[in-house]
Amino acid sequence: MTPELPILVVDDARFSSAVVSRTLKQAGYTNLQVVNTAADALKTLDRDPISILIADWLMPEMDGLELTDRVRQQDEQTNHYTYIILLTGKESVEALSKAFDRGVDDFIYKSDMTKQLLPRVFAADRLAERHNTLLHTNQLLMEENRQLEAHNVVDPETGLGNARYARQRLQQALDYTESRGGAVGYVLIGIRYWERHCREQPAPVQNELLETLARRMTGLVRPLDALCRIGHDRYAVIAHFPDADNCRPAAFRRLHEGINHKALKTSRGFISVEADATLCIASEREATPTADAMEAAVEEGLSNARQSRTLTRAQAAAPRSKPATG
Repeated sequence: MTPELPILVVDDARFSSAVVSRTLKQAGYTNLQVVNTAADALKTLDRDPISILIADWLMPEMDGLELTDRVRQQDEQTNHYTYIILLTGKESVEALSKAFDRGVDDFIYKSDMTKQLLPRVFAADRLAERHNTLLHTNQLLMEENRQLEAHNVVDPETGLGNARYARQRLQQALDYTESRGGAVGYVLIGIRYWERHCREQPAPVQNELLETLARRMTGLVRPLDALCRIGHDRYAVIAHFPDADNCRPAAFRRLHEGINHKALKTSRGFISVEADATLCIASEREATPTADAMEAAVEEGLSNARQSRTLTRAQAAAPRSKPATG
């Protein structure tokens, strides 16, 4: 355990917060703060990063899930991860699944709090430290990527791959699919009204939006997927699936919804960003299209996505058959 690990306890019931605080102090944790409202918790997080947040699910004015949303937005801005544990009386699978989708890390049932508290916090202690170490390492890598811009494969404003890198990864994924099987998913994402954001916001806030958006999307794709910024307001994701059945719109819906449903936190407050997205799939079950054909398909598909405001499916043109010889 890490005795000086910063922990924040949020509960409108003073008795519960006192029990949690006393138990953690007796276990050896020394950097504890206790507040009674979600609003006070957010003020505390604005001042100092917290490694573990323990909050009641049901609180007046702002419940634990709403607090989780706000904390995750703040984490994106500060490149920090707050491990969130909710105290709850809810035990249904549906309720817990909903909470996990919102970004909650773990739960402690109030009916068994004395037994569950310390094991859950000890586990969170290790995970929070590792997660933030990874975030810091990733930040260093992004800075190094910016310095490698001379190789012309990195977008200097976000540290993501650029259009050239996206094309390289797409071709590699198509070649791999053709020889080894599976499927390639190529998602094109267009940010609505980006020019308007650039007109309305000063340069520092534009940079915050770019960096926060890049962090959010990075957290919504798989570690081995290629996330690239291929234009002023365009992003691409290239993903290979060993099992072709897993390459479908549902696999990328979380990415689309994650951009559209939560505002980005900046020094000027929360700014909502809207995104359109379209998916083109190349599968082992069909003739492999060219990279040009897939890029053309998603460009055309993006216009349909703007009208439907959903993640749409685009179809690449079939490759031309080779002329017979002999």
